[in-house]
Amino acid sequence: MSDNVKKAYAIVVYEEISDEGKLKKYMEIAPKAFGEFGAKFLSRGYPSIIKENAKNERTVIIEFPSVAKAEQFYDSSKYKVALDKLAGGAIRSFKICEAYK
Repeated sequence: MSDNVKKAYAIVVYEEISDEGKLKKYMEIAPKAFGEFGAKFLSRGYPSIIKENAKNERTVIIEFPSVAKAEQFYDSSKYKVALDKLAGGAIRSFKICEAYK
């Protein structure tokens, strides 16, 4: 990896989980798809501490080698299979942010 390529972080917030069964099926597939794109889970679960206007929502933080790798992951056929399993089971926000330095 070139020195000027910054890492990227996917931040996924589960605003609402309406079907735990669909979430479980998603979670059986998704982590395997992440690994193929150099992803590393940094945090998965509920917040330990909530401050300001935060809500107690399941939050996942994943590190990728680059924004391009994160986007390739999200657009991949393997991740689409996982998303199809989750369909209708949760309302989420999925953000990809480039590292500061």
